[in-house]
Amino acid sequence: MDASKRIRDAISRVSELRQIGSQDADLSRALSEVKGWQAKRFSNSYQDLLASPIYSGCANFFLEELYSARDYSQRDAQFAKVAVAIELTFPAQVMDIAVTLAELHQTTEELDLEMAKSWQGLGKKTPSVRYIESWLKVGQRGKREWQLDTVLKIGWELAALTRKRSLRLLLKMMRRPAELAGLGELQVFLETGFDLFSELARNSNAVNEFIDNIRKRESQWIDDLFNTNATHKAKNAQSCDWAFRA
Repeated sequence: MDASKRIRDAISRVSELRQIGSQDADLSRALSEVKGWQAKRFSNSYQDLLASPIYSGCANFFLEELYSARDYSQRDAQFAKVAVAIELTFPAQVMDIAVTLAELHQTTEELDLEMAKSWQGLGKKTPSVRYIESWLKVGQRGKREWQLDTVLKIGWELAALTRKRSLRLLLKMMRRPAELAGLGELQVFLETGFDLFSELARNSNAVNEFIDNIRKRESQWIDDLFNTNATHKAKNAQSCDWAFRA
């Protein structure tokens, strides 16, 4: 399957999932709350990186672009409309990131919608426990691990692009053509990611340490939740509540 078709298929699925979520007001509200608490979990789990003079740029980039409750409708619409133009406008390495980002977004939306459905039935519990128990009920460890691996892949791909010195100039030259082609959101994502990872790379081994921090903490989160059985789910949910405390 060619890259542009993969993008179109992923974004089409995201649009379908959003339509399902918007058809019911309670489900739509639950979905918004799930996304909000996911962003809160990331913010609390990575307070040290978000406050670090070395890592804060990339940490905030990950939070905003991959973990936030932000509405990505505009970026999705651009991807779906001009997926073929991405292949013609951007280098192959950039196209790989675009495909990865679209497919990550699809998987995240699928998991979020399932969590929102579970969230609706847990109204008497605290939001943090509702989030954790919804996470456990949805399960799908394989998808969660793929999700993490894909986030890390995007980080490594952005870091690899910073070693191509001519690419930053090329991105700058492509800014206007990208805007005319309807690719402004993707252009901003790439330029911001490139600049932040370039800055991080100036510190010895900082890129490796940043991505390894994400890997270790998210892997631990997955292990803490999945390495349990039904009898201990409630206890485990309480023990993971640390992720939501400021």
